[in-house]
This record gives sequence, C-alpha cells and structure tokens, in this order.
Amino acid sequence: MLRAAAALLSAILVTTCGGASPAPSAAGASAPGPVPVPGRPDASIAVTTTFQDSGLLDVLIPDFERRTGYRAKVTAQGTGAVLALAAKGDVDALLVHEPRQELAFMATGSGARRDLVMYNDFILVGPPGDPAGTKGRTIEDAFRAIAAAKAPFISRGDRSGTDVAEKAVWARIGVTPGAPWYVESGTGQGQSLVVASEKKAYLITDRGTFFGRKAVLALDVTVEPQPRLLNLYHVITIDPARFPRTNSAGGTAFARYLLSPEGQDLIGSFGRDRFGTSLFFPAAGKDESALR
Repeated sequence: MLRAAAALLSAILVTTCGGASPAPSAAGASAPGPVPVPGRPDASIAVTTTFQDSGLLDVLIPDFERRTGYRAKVTAQGTGAVLALAAKGDVDALLVHEPRQELAFMATGSGARRDLVMYNDFILVGPPGDPAGTKGRTIEDAFRAIAAAKAPFISRGDRSGTDVAEKAVWARIGVTPGAPWYVESGTGQGQSLVVASEKKAYLITDRGTFFGRKAVLALDVTVEPQPRLLNLYHVITIDPARFPRTNSAGGTAFARYLLSPEGQDLIGSFGRDRFGTSLFFPAAGKDESALR
C-alpha cells in the first residue's frame, strides 16, 4: 500500500514538474552564449531593408542561429519604422543606419546599448546614358543638374537612413524637389531600385544593395560622392528594465554575434566572390570619426 502511494506521488511530480526540454545550447559560439528564455526561444530582430535587400541578411542569420541556438524572427523596414517598433518594445534588438534618429531613440532610455557594426556608402545611380549629365560632378552639382533637367528621381520617402541622406543633399543645395519628376516610392531599397530602373530615374542607394541587385537593373553608378556619404550601421539592444517582456538575452546574443570575430568576418567577405570587393566593411570597435 505504501509502495503504491509512493509510486503514484512520484508519477504526479514527474508529470507536473518535468517534461520541459532543455533550452538549445550555444555550442560553436565564440564565447558561451546565453540560453534562450524558457517559453520564448525566438529572438525578435528588426533590420533595415538594405540589410535584407543586399542579401547580407540571408548569410548572417543562419550562422547566428547555428552558433547560438536562437531562432531569429526578422522584420525588415526602414529605419524610422524599425525604431517605432522598438519604441513600443516589440523587438529584442535592431540594426539601423540613421545616427540622428538612433541617438534620439537612445535618449528616451528605450535602448540598452548601441554599437557600431559595419559601414558602406551611398552612391547616385541613374539610367544608362546619364540624361541629366551627372557624371563627373559632385553630389550637390549632380542634384542641381537633375533638378534643372527635371529628370525623373525616385525617393524612398520612408524616413529610412537612405531617405534622410538623400533629403540632406536637397537641403544643402536649397532645392525643394516635387512632382511630376520627383516621386516618393514609400518602399524599401530593393523595390525602389526596381522602380527607378523601370522609370529610367535617378536615386540614392547604398552600395551594398545596388551591387547585390545590379544584374536585374537597368541602372549605372553615376556619382560616387567624395568625401563619401557614409552609411553607418549600429546594433541596438532594448532595455529590459523598460520593456520586461522582451527577450533581452536573445537581443544581446544577436548583438554579440554581429560584433564577434565570426560575424565581422562574414560581413567583410560578403560580396567579394561575386564583385571583387566587399559590399560592407566590418567596424566593430572602430572610432566613427576616423571613418569620415
């Protein structure tokens, strides 16, 4: 009788308290990785469309998942939209590329850490033949030539890092572009390039996305600004004190991966086999002022 009761009690305890599978391990990571939060093994990541459209996302995410055991749930939008998600605590980490908006976000106390990950630069591309005559000009003079010719120009119009960089050039030359020659696509970088190609229009793009899509575009590089229009990418983790429901461990794991030697090596080698040059340059630990 006593043995039967003990056996029954043991079975109840196993059923109610046990049965949970152990969290994925971080085997293979450069340093001992965090264990995913029980019940939420996913890391919710928001990135800019240039990170996705260039193809770099497809290289980094599988490696991140393999090294850490997390599953990345990725949302790709313009920097403004990504920061809006983060401001509500809807993501665990984000990769963005508009420093002024990033710093404003950090000033609200919503971000825990902000670290430089990589960079490339913005270029002006346009239809073959360069009808506005922008080649050989500075970026400011190229924009003046486009405005004077009323040549078709596609703007993202989405408060992304690319959109901010483009509008800063118009502001510097004192020109307010408008219809019918100036059109805001309201879409990401990849789709904006497709629109510009179809409309035989000019637009500002990051180098990585352009060369990643160049094979299917009827567009050429017309201006490579000097000094460069730098495109700096930062990873930001969300402050768990402000947003306790976020997976802080998952967000931190993603940030650490991007900054790790393994992540930095993949970033630096991306595109080299196809284009003979890297499309992004690793920058973990570098001084931003030295890049300008």
